[in-house]
Amino acid sequence: MVNIRCGNVSFENIEAILFDKNGTLEDSDVHLRSLAQKAARVIDAQIPGIGEPLLMAFGVNGDILDPAGLIAVASRRETEIAAAAYIAETGRGWFESLNIAKKALDEAEKYLGDTPSPLYVGSLEILQNLSAAGLKLGILSAATTEEVKQFVANHKLSDYLQLQMGVENGPSKPDPILFLQACQALGVEPSATLMVGDSVGDMQMARNAKAAGCIGITWIGKPDNVKSADVVIHQLNEIQFLDMAD
Repeated sequence: MVNIRCGNVSFENIEAILFDKNGTLEDSDVHLRSLAQKAARVIDAQIPGIGEPLLMAFGVNGDILDPAGLIAVASRRETEIAAAAYIAETGRGWFESLNIAKKALDEAEKYLGDTPSPLYVGSLEILQNLSAAGLKLGILSAATTEEVKQFVANHKLSDYLQLQMGVENGPSKPDPILFLQACQALGVEPSATLMVGDSVGDMQMARNAKAAGCIGITWIGKPDNVKSADVVIHQLNEIQFLDMAD
């Protein structure tokens, strides 16, 4: 077990840390904004006039991505459903609307290709250091598990992570079952596990699962995005381990 400190806040007897991916370890702003813009254009080509409202729903305003917006924090399935709701308002049936939304997002992802988004500064180093300290580490993301695994492979992080977990068609954040399942997969208790994330959903999920603590990271200096965090940091290197706990 390890004692962790962030600023003036300490967490004792920690066995594991779970990290969100988008907006926490990965600087995915450009990719997510481009994904939303391309998907909106594809749908607008079929249903003229829906593109701008869709972009607003996705959380994109011009070249600005809302880090608390739909495309930034929701699962793929939730994004499809939200887009389908806008499509259904035009008079199309629900299943047709879902199909249009899914195909548009698929086309947008194919268009963007496999070019990986960069790691935030310090992501690799913090994973290396915490792993060397004996902590079990994992990623728990609203992205799909396939996307998580691709991210880990692209940045060669597998040596430091014991869990690569995303969301498929089941529960999504902030459902605490995800945190509980991740802890079970790692073989640790939630009460000995920290969550590091950039959204309210990350914080609520971990808190409702009775995690050891919630560390909110906001690279853009907006602590409101991580309300209910035990501590808010602006760089990953603010996570420091102290001495080994008995």
